[in-house]
Amino acid sequence: MTSVTPAPPPTGEQREPVAHDSVPWGAVWGQEDAIAQLRAASEDPSQLAHAWLITGPAGSGRSTLAYAFAAALIAEPGDEAAMRQVLAGTHPDLAALRTEGVIISIKDARALVERSYFSPSLGRYRVIVMEDADRMVERTSNVLLKALEEPPERTVWILCAPSDADLLPTIRSRVRTLRLREPAVDDVARLIVQRTGVDPVIAEQSARLAQRHIGMAQRLATDEAARARREETLRSVLAVRGVGDAVEAAARIVQLATDDAKSLTAERDEAERESLLRTLGIAPGGAVPPAVRGQLSALEDDQKRRATRSLRDGIDRVLTDLESMYRDTLMFQFGRDADLINRELSDDIAALASAWTPERTLIVLDQIALTRTHLEGNAAPLLALESMLVTVASGRTP
Repeated sequence: MTSVTPAPPPTGEQREPVAHDSVPWGAVWGQEDAIAQLRAASEDPSQLAHAWLITGPAGSGRSTLAYAFAAALIAEPGDEAAMRQVLAGTHPDLAALRTEGVIISIKDARALVERSYFSPSLGRYRVIVMEDADRMVERTSNVLLKALEEPPERTVWILCAPSDADLLPTIRSRVRTLRLREPAVDDVARLIVQRTGVDPVIAEQSARLAQRHIGMAQRLATDEAARARREETLRSVLAVRGVGDAVEAAARIVQLATDDAKSLTAERDEAERESLLRTLGIAPGGAVPPAVRGQLSALEDDQKRRATRSLRDGIDRVLTDLESMYRDTLMFQFGRDADLINRELSDDIAALASAWTPERTLIVLDQIALTRTHLEGNAAPLLALESMLVTVASGRTP
């Protein structure tokens, strides 16, 4: 669902990541330098840019930090009630755009721009947060340009994206970029233990396999089925020897990604449906009157778009996992096998490294990157994966 709601990595000696107890920074973990810069900007108008871009790898806490900054900007210092209202997304001076579709629509971007011209009603600033800013096509990005170039005096934009390279140069030239640091595996593992109480061995394995993505690491640590699906996916690709294997493995990957997406969305979809029916005064199991079927249909359309994105995100995660496996293969091939991501598959990866040349491994890695590009261009997932796995089987691009 896309909704508009009212409301440089550190240098030198690396410090231990910590979680902050103070509001609004309490949920931000391991980003002391970024917090210091944003706190100073919220307290000193001379350090405050009118538009910010927070970048960092998936799971680094971009959105969490964006909302903490928004709370610090909107609320008066020490007004924790107002800060918590911003963090909950209910403050009238916060406008947020988050998408659960594949791209941000131009309609929603225009609605956000319109809100950016409203004066603050209660707080010090009006803050516009755009999550997933990398999901804008060029036409949508152009909608933002004038708003970013000439915002009202008391409006601040905060965009979030994996990298500044994911946005158009015209957007990048109008924002101040803040790059988040990537935590170490051991740091993420300790956090997962603190949050969930799981065995430290499982936490370390999950942090390593998730490549320090905090959210994914927590899911792997607490969901044995998710860990099993990941391993099954990698083993199915390791077993590819010919075109027939490639076709079967591609179908299996899509099925596993679909199952994974359903496990994430099914419970939420049903809860949303029940909540809507309850709001409309319809008892559980009761007939839906024709007059409200349009609202139910709109919810189902939003859920379908979310399912599509969830599936594509799942397949993108599979590609990331495969990249990690072939990265480990290269490590073996160059005699640097002390720092593997997929240690649990080390014997199979060592055998693959012996059977292949480094050039073939690089061809496969290039094909994985190309497959990701094709999927971003809305290619059919099954066909894109089949093409990629034919390269795995043959060592040659189709």
